Amino acid sequence: MKVENLFNLKGKVALVTGSTGGLGTVFAKGLAENGCKVILNGRSPEKVNTQLKEFKSYGYSAFATVFDVTKSDEINKAIQKIEKEIGSIDILINNAGINLRAPLEDFKDDDWEKVIGINLTGAYKVSKAVVGGMIKKKAGKIINIGSMQSELGRATIAPYAASKGGLKMLTKGLATDWAKYNIQINGIGPGYFKTEMTKPLWENSEFDSWLCKRTPSNRWGIAEELLGALLFLASDASSYVNGQMIYVDGGLLATI
Repeated sequence: MKVENLFNLKGKVALVTGSTGGLGTVFAKGLAENGCKVILNGRSPEKVNTQLKEFKSYGYSAFATVFDVTKSDEINKAIQKIEKEIGSIDILINNAGINLRAPLEDFKDDDWEKVIGINLTGAYKVSKAVVGGMIKKKAGKIINIGSMQSELGRATIAPYAASKGGLKMLTKGLATDWAKYNIQINGIGPGYFKTEMTKPLWENSEFDSWLCKRTPSNRWGIAEELLGALLFLASDASSYVNGQMIYVDGGLLATI
């Protein structure tokens, strides 16, 4: 097979959870620009439909679905509708996530449940809803969006780190169970990229200076720099890669 064919995604159906902002939008655009039928997702009908209009204006093959990743009934109904009207899902990007910051001794139990529910349990629920179609055709790609906090802790975000560390192990667990169906389940661990979620950090001059010195590449990442790993894991180029996390971090994890 020619190298260019290894990365061919034309006509593939891809669902990106939490696509209406931050890195989710970048992932959705990257897949659409490479020929996927992209299904946009979020909890707000207004935001999802606004994004759908934007994608249509670019000439992308795009569709919209509204559901909360923590609610199984909403997820299952949406997936059934997608499979009936568009086709079975070839690629799932579990991107939906939140971060709430507070010293752990002051962290509210309800906020803990919210972070774990969206970041970790949500990925489990959506994956489980989608995998039936992948098992039937014996092919599929699931990509979980982790973080530096899949490996590292940091003050005031212990619940987020717990959720992303759990997501790394969920990735390995799903691969262990589903690789036999020719489904590849892997993850991407972004380093520090300027998004709405990281705004409190990049607007903090002290943290900005510390991060650039801490990172061998000496800068924040550009969101589009995640697309290489995304397209690799979404395509046949990664057909024997399973249960792995690829960190795109400018070398941050390579050094202390």
